Amino acid sequence: MIKVLLVEDDVRLADALAGALEGRGYVVDQVRTGQAALGAAPVDIILLDLGLPDMDGIDLCRRLRERADGADTGIIMVTARGRQSERVRGLRSGADDYVVKPLAVDELCARMEAVLRRTRRRPEDPPVALGPLSVDLATRTVTRGDEPVDLTRKEFDLLAALVREAGSVVSREHLLLRVWQTSWPGTLRTLEVHIGTLRSKLDVPGLIETVRGVGYRLAAADGAAPGAADGATGRPSVSAAPVQPARRP
Repeated sequence: MIKVLLVEDDVRLADALAGALEGRGYVVDQVRTGQAALGAAPVDIILLDLGLPDMDGIDLCRRLRERADGADTGIIMVTARGRQSERVRGLRSGADDYVVKPLAVDELCARMEAVLRRTRRRPEDPPVALGPLSVDLATRTVTRGDEPVDLTRKEFDLLAALVREAGSVVSREHLLLRVWQTSWPGTLRTLEVHIGTLRSKLDVPGLIETVRGVGYRLAAADGAAPGAADGATGRPSVSAAPVQPARRP
């Protein structure tokens, strides 16, 4: 059950949006002011209007991030401020995504789902084996044997997005939204550069496949051992499976 805090002072809009989200299975609490948002119980995701009566939403976002539970809470700004400078300010203040009104509820739900995948941490999940590599999503580390693979934050976010959907084609637009919080086509070159750098650092041929005209796919297990050659293609078969801890004698 996903809990949502809707911070919106427009009563009619808030009631309509809350009703639509509740109809899709979300549990929604509504508040009208920044102070009320700061005093609200922890939730999974916050939908934050910027034009509040008692404080600016940008400042509120920063204060929400400073709370003890702030790092693991998704924050999406939902506002009429559509200028690029406002988007940049919002994302830099700590928001995970920025949506301009008027909005489509289905698109908002898709963005919420994407944010929740990034922000929800599951330390109980074991590391994932990618051929000779071990990827730990909880600690954000990649190792080859005992040696760490040095990735930037964006490179790891990109790898994690592919790992979570191993074997499926992930569109370029989806990766841009999840990693860079934008769907602007001008960012596609940035994505391509990061994919190239990530392939070079991971050094596992065939691990990240390009699906021409669509996006990218992390090679899925086909029953062969991690790192074993595929006789048909010559590429390694990559297992996106939990790494089993070694047994002690």
